[in-house]
Amino acid sequence: MSEQLGSGWPFVGRGGPLATVREALRSGVGVMIAGEAGVGKSRLAAQALAGQANYTVVRALGTVTASMIPFGAFAHVLTGPPEGGENLLRWAARRLHAGARMGELVVSVDDAHRLDQASAALVRYLAENGEAKLLVTVRSGEPQPAPVAALWKDELITRIELPPLTREEVGQVLAGALGGEVTAATVRHLARVSGGNVLYLREVVHAGRTSGCLAERDGQWRWRGELSVTTRLRELVSERIGHLDEDEREVLELVAFGEPLGAGLLAELTSAGAVERVEDRGLVVTEGEGRRELLRLAHPLYGEVVRVGCGTLRARRRRRMLAEALEATGLRRREDQLRAAVWRLDSGSAAEPEMLMAAARLAWARQDPRLAARLARAAMDAGAGVAALALLGEVLMVLGDTDAAVESLRQAARDAVTEGDRAQHAASLGINLAWAGADAEACRVLDRAAETLSEPAWRQEICTYRGVADFLAGRLTGAAGWLARALGCTPGTVRGAAHAACLGAWVDAYSGRYEHSLAVAERLRAGMAGWADEAPHALPTLLDARCAAQVYSGRLEAAARTAEEGMGLHAGELSVTGFGAYRALVSRLSGDAAGAARWCRDDAARLPTRTPYLGRCLGELAHALALLGRTEQARATLTEAEEMAARWPFTRLPVLQAAVWVTAAEGDLEEAVRLSIVAADLAERHEQAGPLMLALHDLVRLGAPGPAADRLSALAQRVDGPLAGLLARHARAVGDPGELGVVAAEFERLGLVLYAAEATAQQAAAYRDAGRGSQSRGAQTRAWALAERCPGITTPALVQLATPELTPRQREIIQLAAAGLTNRQIADRLTLSTRTAANHLQAAYDKLGVNDRTQVGRLLTALRPA
Repeated sequence: MSEQLGSGWPFVGRGGPLATVREALRSGVGVMIAGEAGVGKSRLAAQALAGQANYTVVRALGTVTASMIPFGAFAHVLTGPPEGGENLLRWAARRLHAGARMGELVVSVDDAHRLDQASAALVRYLAENGEAKLLVTVRSGEPQPAPVAALWKDELITRIELPPLTREEVGQVLAGALGGEVTAATVRHLARVSGGNVLYLREVVHAGRTSGCLAERDGQWRWRGELSVTTRLRELVSERIGHLDEDEREVLELVAFGEPLGAGLLAELTSAGAVERVEDRGLVVTEGEGRRELLRLAHPLYGEVVRVGCGTLRARRRRRMLAEALEATGLRRREDQLRAAVWRLDSGSAAEPEMLMAAARLAWARQDPRLAARLARAAMDAGAGVAALALLGEVLMVLGDTDAAVESLRQAARDAVTEGDRAQHAASLGINLAWAGADAEACRVLDRAAETLSEPAWRQEICTYRGVADFLAGRLTGAAGWLARALGCTPGTVRGAAHAACLGAWVDAYSGRYEHSLAVAERLRAGMAGWADEAPHALPTLLDARCAAQVYSGRLEAAARTAEEGMGLHAGELSVTGFGAYRALVSRLSGDAAGAARWCRDDAARLPTRTPYLGRCLGELAHALALLGRTEQARATLTEAEEMAARWPFTRLPVLQAAVWVTAAEGDLEEAVRLSIVAADLAERHEQAGPLMLALHDLVRLGAPGPAADRLSALAQRVDGPLAGLLARHARAVGDPGELGVVAAEFERLGLVLYAAEATAQQAAAYRDAGRGSQSRGAQTRAWALAERCPGITTPALVQLATPELTPRQREIIQLAAAGLTNRQIADRLTLSTRTAANHLQAAYDKLGVNDRTQVGRLLTALRPA
């Protein structure tokens, strides 16, 4: 539900509470809405009464000022003195009824916890005697006058707790308030910062728009940068925090700079009494972690405001206090090393290079590459040497800055003296070169290291990275060979074993051994606790392999979950993630092209500008836009994607497949067929079974199954899962309406709704060609039902479904005409004479009952399922 009221912000996410309040009022039971400040209690109460013509509403507001006067909250309606000896509560109730013009009397009291005693007694009297329906709001955790508290304790009215908005509800509010699409990452960020508090959310949005952090880019609202705490926001949060004595302020500042903090550690730094007072006021909350009690701020904005209120020197002193206190405990937990190192770094106090290196590795293990890079640089400055540079190079690679990594590593080559240094340097330089597309140099660096290193563990690492270089270059057989060499290097390490297993899962996923890839991924995931800290980049690789195997074996729901898990990683901002493209692929195959475009835009907003994965993401976006008929946007997006994705086959192929459908949307089916064959040949040359399968099937969807049938059948013999066989069956079924029906049903069972709609449309055409009109009409009805589940999508098969009276050539020509081509351009494109093209076009106009290109375009748009 979404309704507007007063503020201009949409009223969403409160359908359940709103229905509860309205039903209680209808049934004669009053309602108390409780919740924290700013959560939307007053808005809910106002919305519940909006448009209720059968009520006369008397409104009252509890304030600090009015609470000093008897009946202060109702002073504006209680006119005229009471009659001699009349009970004051009865007099007040009579005056309220006297002002009621018609309908039932509803007394709405906002902030009833601030009522004076007389007003509170009046509210209790009205409820107890049925004099009026009550709708009151109170702030949770605040002391209430006894008569107000008794309202719900004595069950005179119904009490509901209004929770903060959920993330989904925050997204709905933002979309309505900003008047456009908001990226998922922005929704997550603002939901976290605001804590779902509507008042805070409005102020954060205002601050973001004022500072430019929140802006509309490429049709989406996105947040970039740090939150700027405005004066208004600081005042609101400071009011909620309230007055603090010196000890309480120290507690809150230490938690703000160090959360989560152990309760014992905090009490040692301050005082147990101050900690208890701050907790009692609801400013911090206690969480259990095993036998430890950890303290966090009760709201994320408390930390923002408290930190802004500290000067530079005070902030450094607080962080230094935290570091020294944690170091005094002996840094018993690995996490302690990271926290102490960061506090040392932020406070400007000295830290040992070993400590900084350990912290950098742990930050990288926690999927926080930016912090890892910062700590690695600090370790280098402190004298950590080649090991720190090698780690920094690995992190810079996934942050999309391979140029800086390669330059630094080349300059430091002479500093790599020990075998360990040489191995780490070669691995970091080699993988960066491979990532940058410098395949030949990457192979030379890694080959030289593999020949000269003697320690098995280092050889294992180098051989695995050499296999990755082959994989990125589209040499899967070569990658498998290097993997075998890596596995032969014993004894290895936990890190080496994890990287090797991930490479194996990757190779299997793209070469068609989907079941083995998934089994390896499952086994690795189950043992993740043993390797996650040592091999942090293995997790994104593992999820990529699992996602590919799931998509290409027809497990769309599982692939969607894996892609969303990958996007949810902190590594979602890294250059090595392509999960948005996978999630979009699943949506597209399911018939949701608009959803696919949203997933792509969301992921593209987070990816660095110089990464092939961004090209793959933009390729999927172009593909979705083409299916939706937005040809100009699709072509522009495709042009942008082509250059970015050119580096590696497994990012280039989805872009080439997008080019097929952009070209088809522009009406040039012959060129689309040619590009499909090019894509299939490229996929086969680079041993990419999944993209090969989809490229060949595109030929079937474009109405040219001949070149695909045998190749799909052969492919189905050597890859796992049901999808390849089903696509081959579809290629062989064209023209056979019975078999097309079976294929369509299986597509639908797997969730491939778009393919099911197209196959059923082909079935209707096959029945029509066979002169079986009634069966054709039945198939046509089923095809339309499936097409309606693919809103906005147009493909050649669905155009045929909408224009069965046209010949294939006429259908091709009207699409070119609708795309804006002149008769001469159509003729040149299709190698026809201009007169022939014009005659075909006029014949199509006559059959469709239209007169010009504009009407054709409108007709095709109208025929597209909405």
